[in-house]
Amino acid sequence: MVLRLGTRTFADDDLLVMGIVNRTPDSFFDRGATFDLTAALDAVDRAVAEGADIVDVGGVKAGPGADVDPAEEVRRTADVVTAMRERHPDLVISVDTWRSEVAAVLVEAGADLINDSWGGVDPVLAEVAAASSTGLVCTHAGHLPPRTRPHRVGYLDVTADVVRTVTCLAERAVDLGVRRDAILIDPGHDFGKNTRHSLAVTRRLGELVSTGWPVLVALSNKDFLGETLNLGLDQRLEGTLAATAVSAWLGARVFRAHQVAATRRVLDTVAAIRGDRPPRVAHRGLA
Repeated sequence: MVLRLGTRTFADDDLLVMGIVNRTPDSFFDRGATFDLTAALDAVDRAVAEGADIVDVGGVKAGPGADVDPAEEVRRTADVVTAMRERHPDLVISVDTWRSEVAAVLVEAGADLINDSWGGVDPVLAEVAAASSTGLVCTHAGHLPPRTRPHRVGYLDVTADVVRTVTCLAERAVDLGVRRDAILIDPGHDFGKNTRHSLAVTRRLGELVSTGWPVLVALSNKDFLGETLNLGLDQRLEGTLAATAVSAWLGARVFRAHQVAATRRVLDTVAAIRGDRPPRVAHRGLA
């Protein structure tokens, strides 16, 4: 399926990097490094220079923490989105929010994609995407409320639950008027899942790809990789890139990443191995 977001059209063999910029003082990975507006915009510019096709802006930490009301979430994100649109007219701008009232403001400011990480808990969010001709990410979050962690969560078959949930969300979005070619599905690694669940979903990612919906994976430095390797937050790059390569080979198309340049190189390598892009240079054995 061709994917159309903003002014861009992506073929089904394109592997896209979604760079992450958090306007939060307590983000789990960068610990507030891009909370300041100037730092956030510098991070956007850097992500674009390193090969990001999409940049995702969030104003609320995914995990538990200080309360952030909708007005504060808008205050943290709207100015960044406006400046991003001015600086990068053709960049696909994604906003990470589960709130319809926040999304409505941000699409007006220039966002092209609503990244709903919490599985449609606000049923009006898809209506905002439809009314604004904006894209939508439909995520499996384990049927939990926003900003909650799983506790002894169980599934008869986690991958089957993921497939059923995200495809239902995607079809509901289409019924509400969201363009079919602007919808992605996300298995929601770590969201409502323990480490074994996230590993199983990764292993069986082909089942999501087989639905025909473009698959986005948000793997970057997540806890399931830290537990898999028994490594801290600042030591998860290799695990992230391994999971990225496996997911790309299995058919995922969009990769949400903190380390854009490294992710871009991994995806270009996978694409070359698949035969979807030529080497950048080819001298060996030819001279």
